[in-house]
Amino acid sequence: MATKSTASQAGTQYVEKYNPVKSLLISQPKPEDKSPYYELELKWGLKIDWRPFIQVAPVTEKEFRKNRINLGEFPCVIFASKGAVDNFFRLAEETRARISQETRYFCLTETIANYLQKFILYRKRKVFVGKRVAEDLAHYFNKYKNERFLLPCSNLGSTEIVSYLEKLNINHTEVIIYNTVSADLSDLSDVFYDVLAFFSPQGIESLFENFPDFKQNNTRIAVFGNTTCKAAEDKGLYVNIKAPAPEAPSMTKALENYIVKANGPK
Repeated sequence: MATKSTASQAGTQYVEKYNPVKSLLISQPKPEDKSPYYELELKWGLKIDWRPFIQVAPVTEKEFRKNRINLGEFPCVIFASKGAVDNFFRLAEETRARISQETRYFCLTETIANYLQKFILYRKRKVFVGKRVAEDLAHYFNKYKNERFLLPCSNLGSTEIVSYLEKLNINHTEVIIYNTVSADLSDLSDVFYDVLAFFSPQGIESLFENFPDFKQNNTRIAVFGNTTCKAAEDKGLYVNIKAPAPEAPSMTKALENYIVKANGPK
């Protein structure tokens, strides 16, 4: 990925110069519906491109069978992503697992719960929804703590969820049903953006897997979440824009706060 004139990197004294921002690369799929990013783009006359830095590689039926797990034997299933939903029902079909209509689903967010409706007849008594983290579902976990829980996940695991289930003494089984891998970004080798926005440590890893000699220079780095921030700093990047924060609960708000300083008030 191309860079512009040299600026100090992490590990040295960095002085934020607030150079104008004209272009951004968001390391996620482009939203299909209305998005605050579109409003940001229009308001500030920006060029915003979308490109996922990571992609899902499904675990094959043959690979999955090595776990000796029958997906239909678990009365409770925890979903932490839409990818988990997709691959759970794909593997259930491929392995001919019979998923009971009485299976209870515990979804970390409303977005995941809504997505689940593609696969099941949605009934509130069997779908429990959190706001963002496992702790949001504590009441329901405790209510059904004598049941067996399945946590379908990627090769990256679900450390925080597992730790919380262990804290509650919930009988659970974690199983990998898809792999998260770096996307091929080779076509971006000669492209420059003023800001790169990342939402996971895996996005940072993908950047350096694709561009091992990447130098930040005048590229601003925006991150969402503490683990993403740490991953960026561990790679020697200076993080210019952080979210969530009291003054910036979302990435779009953090970006706009920075753009106000860099481009001047609108």
